[in-house]
Amino acid sequence: MLVRSIVAVSALLAANVTAQTLVATPVATGFARPIYACSPIGDEDRLFVCEQHTGLIRIIKRGTRLTTPFLNIFTRILTGSERGFLGMAFDPAYATNGFFYVSYTRAGDGASIIERFRVSTANPDVADATSGLVGFGPVAQPFSNHNGGGIQFGPDGYLYFGLGDGGSGGDPSCNAQNPASLLGKFMRLDTATQPYSGPASNPFVGNTAYRREIWSVGWRNPWRWSFDRDTGEMFVGDVGQNTLEELDYEPAATGGRNYGWKVMEGINCFNTAACTAPPACNSAALIRPFHTIPTSPYCSIIGGYVYRGCNLPALRGLYFFADYCTGTVWSLNYASGTFTNLTTRFTGLGNITSLGEDARGELYVCSLNGTVYRIQAQDGGPGRDLGFGRIGGNNVQPLFDVCGRLEAGFSADLVMRGAPANAAAVLVISTSNTPTPILGGTLVPVPPDLVLAASTNANGRVAVTVPGGSGTGLLYAQWLVADAGLPEGVGFSNAISVRIP
Repeated sequence: MLVRSIVAVSALLAANVTAQTLVATPVATGFARPIYACSPIGDEDRLFVCEQHTGLIRIIKRGTRLTTPFLNIFTRILTGSERGFLGMAFDPAYATNGFFYVSYTRAGDGASIIERFRVSTANPDVADATSGLVGFGPVAQPFSNHNGGGIQFGPDGYLYFGLGDGGSGGDPSCNAQNPASLLGKFMRLDTATQPYSGPASNPFVGNTAYRREIWSVGWRNPWRWSFDRDTGEMFVGDVGQNTLEELDYEPAATGGRNYGWKVMEGINCFNTAACTAPPACNSAALIRPFHTIPTSPYCSIIGGYVYRGCNLPALRGLYFFADYCTGTVWSLNYASGTFTNLTTRFTGLGNITSLGEDARGELYVCSLNGTVYRIQAQDGGPGRDLGFGRIGGNNVQPLFDVCGRLEAGFSADLVMRGAPANAAAVLVISTSNTPTPILGGTLVPVPPDLVLAASTNANGRVAVTVPGGSGTGLLYAQWLVADAGLPEGVGFSNAISVRIP
């Protein structure tokens, strides 16, 4: 019955392929030096934003910035120049253990630290500030710049940590090529140990010249980087010195590489002053970047993400990255060692500090102008919120939205979340928009043309996937859900209009 009904919905929700012009839409403003944005796995309602010099983590929840910070680590950090609160990562098992990790330069001496915290048991929008446990560091920082600080969990469940070469200019101590130093390196850490250690499978374990935590060497300042959530491949933006900014690629689960600094800056020879037995410039031992941009007029490359979201399906697989000074965002396609289709997407977004990725794989831009932007199609997608939702017995209004494109060759999910768990639900669809009071709420798609039966999962989420097609039109839709916490026993999501382009 449900399959046949979805076919019927597809006939109604058919669409022509339309060109997707991208826009950077402000999601929330008023942040102080936002430098990163991320979400826990499966959390489609919240985006967590880190502020460099205040030490705050703030939450954007369903499009609204919450007043109370999630966490404040201001007293722990040393700010100034490139120091401060630098990175955040949610444990892959955050939904059950509540652990998340922060990276910062320590008050007093500026040493690099990773500390683990836990979410509060009383309020999921507030962390337990007393739960902090330092797991890695201190790593001494000789200067106030090139701290790196990005942290991410890899597909292998280990925590990766990128550090710059220690600062000043030109890596005066050749830290990036020194196997006994953690500066200018990526580390791969096992957070199940205390303190965090390099797992036995790390590439240099057994080589006494190297610290066992080291995953790769030869980095100048890998400020922002990521793993492709589908393939596990790693993409890194390494900030340049005098002439070139570079993008680097690492195949999934491939450690032990040397990315060249300071023997090379991008594709150019640099120098080997203070280095001990370094590889020769242009030797086969050094990994070349797959793309470079000039340091002027640009200044600091910002590594980004391979897009894996649902709202821009024609762009899936493209890598997005940015430049700090010009506020420019580009995309490109990388495959088999070469890139194609380099496209300028935006310019003038202020000083871009980071791209971010939410639980659905949608992309965001953090700017020092205090704004967090969402990258989206100019048309905003096929769904429009009409309101008329009702707070449920769990004190949450079930939220209905569309994730995807109703175009030929693509599909869209009609999603409700925030509803009671494991509850019967129906999706009501109509060509009419007639708000009608019923069962303590308001039903908008009246009279119904289609009613699809479904049920929510243990997280109160349900989705119906509808393939695109051809045609034009406008439909109205709304979810109803069994809710024992309401007198009438029925909860109402917001209604949406579904535009057929």
